[in-house]
Amino acid sequence: MSNPKTLAFAIMDPPYESARSTTFFRLLEIAAGRGYNLNVFAYEGGVHLSFEQQKPHGNGVHGTDVEAENHPLPKIWVSEIIAKAEKNGGTVNWVNCGLCADERGIDKVVAGVRRGGPADFWKLAAASDNSLVIGTR
Repeated sequence: MSNPKTLAFAIMDPPYESARSTTFFRLLEIAAGRGYNLNVFAYEGGVHLSFEQQKPHGNGVHGTDVEAENHPLPKIWVSEIIAKAEKNGGTVNWVNCGLCADERGIDKVVAGVRRGGPADFWKLAAASDNSLVIGTR
């Protein structure tokens, strides 16, 4: 794509709590596949999406071990979206709200995610062709 579009997204939902975060990742994955530049601002519970210390686990209720459960980890999705965008000529500028991360103890994140503040979302949206805020109810 010679002149890719830039899209901004804001997400506040933590992983596993609702379909909103799943939809968010699906939208990012499609845009990354098309080589778009992606500006992402994660705030409140959304800072958990890129938390580096997420671990897979088994499920005692189902009687499955780690391998059989094959539990998805959002940190892997974040890394894969960043890699997919780069492979297709796009970029991902992922910013976690530092205030939100501090409140939640999110001090380690996957490569390609940086710390910022609430004003960063305004800057990301202003530098984008279109923006989508995925809020909670």
